[in-house]
Amino acid sequence: MRTVSLAEREQTLSQAADRIAAKKHPGRILLAVAAACVVTWGALSMWFNPALDHETIYKYLTAESIRAGVMNTIVLAVISMVLGTVGGFIVAVMRLSSNPVLRAIGFSYVALVRSIPLLVLILFTGNLALFWSRVDIVNPFNGDIWHSWDMNDLVTPFIASILALSFNEAAYMGEIIRSGLRSVDQGQREAATALGLGPWHTMRKVILPQAMRVILPPTGSQFVTMIKMTSLVSVIAGGDLLTASQNIAATNLRTLELLVIASAWYLLVTGIATVGQTLLERRLERGQRKVSV
Repeated sequence: MRTVSLAEREQTLSQAADRIAAKKHPGRILLAVAAACVVTWGALSMWFNPALDHETIYKYLTAESIRAGVMNTIVLAVISMVLGTVGGFIVAVMRLSSNPVLRAIGFSYVALVRSIPLLVLILFTGNLALFWSRVDIVNPFNGDIWHSWDMNDLVTPFIASILALSFNEAAYMGEIIRSGLRSVDQGQREAATALGLGPWHTMRKVILPQAMRVILPPTGSQFVTMIKMTSLVSVIAGGDLLTASQNIAATNLRTLELLVIASAWYLLVTGIATVGQTLLERRLERGQRKVSV
């Protein structure tokens, strides 16, 4: 009996997969056509609805205040995501620590933040002045006040929005990073220790590079979600896209048209972020295949 080589076996499997892919699937085609028809019908029925004023949409789609709101939304999402990722890494390290006190603090933070709705957290940070009206720097020896700030001037709605979004994101990123770090085999840590690497060098040179392929894909999804979550800061006038749209709608009473404009911009920004996430995942997959080969 002739022995089949590995290359021949892979070629046979590839040919079989090509034959399966070449088969006709009329059910899938009909389902795709039906879904496309429903989506097209819904979009056209909304766009040509008599209640929708197209002139208002054309007028304010690229208005200066709308463009400023889009930029603020992007800045909010990026800064909050960066701060949330840094905070999430600290939380993940605390939760994986051998110190029971650090583990308890990390677990309590995640449990507390994930139990509070983001909207409530935004309202809390937006009303910090109700807790502390002023922030004072006091001379510890004689009690003289060196400098004082009004809390409303120190924590503006934009800063309060960043604080709330970052605190919330740190809890979720902490769990994502923790799962990525735990995905690395314990033998990698032991090998690094045997080579004389310290904890920090082991984390930076051995653990994180391997954990990133697990961490990055859900992080991209979190960023897309973050862009949409910025709309919640409109309750404290955080300067985002929805706030700008609502401000215009309050003057011309064209609420529906301004919501369409906001939705179009959210669709554009999240679409670009989704494409970037897809390209990043494909690059990681190529790198993983090269390592496997």
